[in-house]
Order: sequence, then C-alpha cells, then structure tokens
Amino acid sequence: MSGPIGLAPADLALAATLLLVSAGLSIWLQLRLEWKLAIAATRMVVQLVLVGLVLKWLFVLVSPFWTGLAALAMVLFAGREAMARQERKLTGWWGYGLGTTSMLIAATLATVFALTMQIRPEPWFDPRYSIPLLGMILGNAMTGVSLGLYTLTTGAWRERAAIEARIALGAVLRGAMTAALMPIINSMAAAGVVSLPGMMTGQILSGVEPMEAVKYQILVMFLIAGGTALGAFGAVIGGAYRLSDARHRLRLDRLSAAKSNG
Repeated sequence: MSGPIGLAPADLALAATLLLVSAGLSIWLQLRLEWKLAIAATRMVVQLVLVGLVLKWLFVLVSPFWTGLAALAMVLFAGREAMARQERKLTGWWGYGLGTTSMLIAATLATVFALTMQIRPEPWFDPRYSIPLLGMILGNAMTGVSLGLYTLTTGAWRERAAIEARIALGAVLRGAMTAALMPIINSMAAAGVVSLPGMMTGQILSGVEPMEAVKYQILVMFLIAGGTALGAFGAVIGGAYRLSDARHRLRLDRLSAAKSNG
C-alpha cells in the first residue's frame, strides 16, 4: 500500500480558485458575500497553519501541562464563538460562562473516556490523540450548545406571554434541545450513505485500511453525539434556570438586548 500523497502549495492555490468562482458569482448576483468569503478563507488558512505548528511542537514535547493548556485554550475559544452566535445573550458571567463550562465538562468527559477506555495511548494524554479527538468533540458540542442557547433565549422572548401563563416553557425547552441535537442526528443518519465523515476520509487518504478507519469513525461519532448531548443539556437547563427565579417567574431582564443586524 502506498503512503500518503503530499500536497504542494500550487495544489492548494488551485483548489482556492473554487472560492474565486464563488466570489465572482456573489459579485454578479450582488449577494455581498465576497468579502466574507475572503476573510473566512484567510482566517482559516492562518489558523490552520498556526495550529499545525503548535501541534508539531506538542507532539515532540508530549507534556501533560502543555497539552492541558492547549486543550483549555480550545475550550475558551469555543466558548467565545458560542457566545458570539447568540442574538440575545444571558447578561453578566452567564453569557460566556454557561456555554463554556458546559462544553468544558462534556468534552473533557468524552475525551478522557475515549483515551482511557478505548484508544489507550501511552501516555494516555498523548497530544497526537487527545488534541484531535478533543477538537472533533468540542467543535460539535459548540454547535449544539450555541444552537440550544439561541433557541432557548429567542424562544423565551418570543413566547414570554405563554411562558408567564405556565403553558409554554416545556415546549421551548424541547425546541432548544431538538435544535441542539439535530445537526449530529443528521450527521449520524447520513454517515456512510450520503457522506464519508472527515476523520474516516482522512485516514483512508493517509493509507489506513478502510475497516479500521470505519471503526475509528464509529467511535468518534458516538463520542461526538454523547458530548454534544451532555453539553447542550447542561447549557439549556442552566439557561432555563437563569431565566427564571425561585418563584418560577420569567426573568427576561437577565437577557441582553437583541443584536443589531444593521
């Protein structure tokens, strides 16, 4: 079996022409998305290059301190991204802390569980395994938490009259959890038939035997689903607690004003 096929900078530049075509269509149709595409693509390249350099350094050190510090930085950044996607944020510490804490607990539990019970690298915190695994779980948990909180806060504001009449809070909570888990449910339902998930595809391209790649992908999908559900459940229940007082009255004063779209 041949090894992985290397990519030259010219190969990446050629792939980027697809974005140029998309930007051209945006200009032609007056969608005003060309600059967003350019900024997102530039940010992606810079971030991935920096991450590649950091991972190369971490793989040499194999230090629990530096691996833990890198993992903490990932969680803190994910918390900021989840908060930035909210139209109406919880005020005070809750706006950032609730989603971040939920993701920290859920992603850490799922990652440590996999490292110590299934994959079992030596040492167990080996960054070659722990950081990519945490990244996959955390990325999906971030989507679930942000969608769950968004649906909860906007739903509480929209249905405030019914909630105050004690008839709609359960429906809002169910809607928030459904929105949080729908992306990972769709991903699991489509895996293998509609799409080949990223980790499996990457392993196959790097020369791993297909059935071994399948087993790793199944493991990762279970971990992602569990981590996303735990994180979203914690964030939504915590958000519902914050939006009510000891007498179960709705406290919309604990929400910030709606984000301007202008």
